[in-house]
Amino acid sequence: MDGKNVFVTGGAGYVGAVLVPELLSIGCHVTVYDLMIYGENVLPKHSNLRIVKGDLRDEALLGKVLPGHDSVIHLACISNDPSFELNPSLGKSINLDTFRPLVVKSRNCGIERFIYASSSSVYGVKEETNVHEDMSLEPLTDYSKHKAECEKILLEYESTDFTTVIIRPATVCGYSPRQRLDVVVNILTNLAFHNRRITVFGGTQLRPNIHIADMINCYATILFADSQKVAGKIYNVGYENQSVQEIAETVRSIIGDDVELINTPTDDNRSYHISSKKIRTDLGFEARCDIKAAITELRDAFEMGKLPDSLTDEKYYNIKRMQTLQLT
Repeated sequence: MDGKNVFVTGGAGYVGAVLVPELLSIGCHVTVYDLMIYGENVLPKHSNLRIVKGDLRDEALLGKVLPGHDSVIHLACISNDPSFELNPSLGKSINLDTFRPLVVKSRNCGIERFIYASSSSVYGVKEETNVHEDMSLEPLTDYSKHKAECEKILLEYESTDFTTVIIRPATVCGYSPRQRLDVVVNILTNLAFHNRRITVFGGTQLRPNIHIADMINCYATILFADSQKVAGKIYNVGYENQSVQEIAETVRSIIGDDVELINTPTDDNRSYHISSKKIRTDLGFEARCDIKAAITELRDAFEMGKLPDSLTDEKYYNIKRMQTLQLT
């Protein structure tokens, strides 16, 4: 593994801040390309780490820093529907318009493997119990529509010397040095710990989740997998398809019996559930950390003061941070 050169877009984000130290620990040389809008101290100092503060729309800068790498892990995007809808034109310019140029530059400068973080939301709402990779895509929002479009673009460039892999992750949960507290498990844990009260909107909707440690192990598995096994492949990656009500009850069981659950009706009945059988069959990868582990480590982080002002500090909330920065 020593000497592998990995270019990680969005490497200072929620997932990237855990992925990058792991890649460094197994001998990779890593370049992080990130706007750094959620803080510049989320990554460790390391002799094999280079940090480039840059915008995906800056093609000239990308052209300078991409050469010399053998792999790209593309995490960077305006993530989740609320953040995207805050400024749809910005979301499109970063999530979709930059994608083909990045893929082309990567291929042309000798990148051998391109791993794309898509989203399980590209399926839309399905009635089937196990939503697998061969099912039709019916994205409901511009965010997920652009994710689906980027998948199509990437597959156009699959070749014997340019291996492309697409990941459709469930919602990531758990602790990270660049913490997000605006995704369902993390939201409910934060509110339960500090307010001793959780409001559950609806409750029957299913939400697939994956612990951040498993997400990192998935990227590492795909990064080092034999090209013949993963070339042109698409993989769902999740662990548990639990209802929002079940997640809330699990949070209460760990945070404390004094946490009050309040149920209220909702018009948002979107329900997502995915099967991760394919990646288990192809690569032997199986998520092993459950939601309880994510809740427990977040509770511990709150108790140790690792996440100060977690209810109010905008750095934990993508949409609040974007509103303040007024990105264009």
